[in-house]
Amino acid sequence: MLALFQTIDLALSLYTWVLIGSAIFSWLYAFNVINSSNQFVNAIGSFLYNVTEPVLRPIRRIMPDLGGIDISPIIVLLIIFFLRSLLWTSIYPLFA
Repeated sequence: MLALFQTIDLALSLYTWVLIGSAIFSWLYAFNVINSSNQFVNAIGSFLYNVTEPVLRPIRRIMPDLGGIDISPIIVLLIIFFLRSLLWTSIYPLFA
């Protein structure tokens, strides 16, 4: 059972890093730091968008408009932190 909990925790941890990478990539893209016409850059951007957008879109629909500031990644990171804490402090002890 420990292996299952560790795998779930690892998946949540990896998704955390993907969210952070996506936010950084969007900032670099918005400020023209990276070359948007580069095929490799576009492939990375498409991957990050396709992986994070299904989770971020419902959060953006619920959140009020903050004038161009997107805090949906922060909300998702807080949810992931809560899930990881819940997993190890409340659910795992029931099976240990």
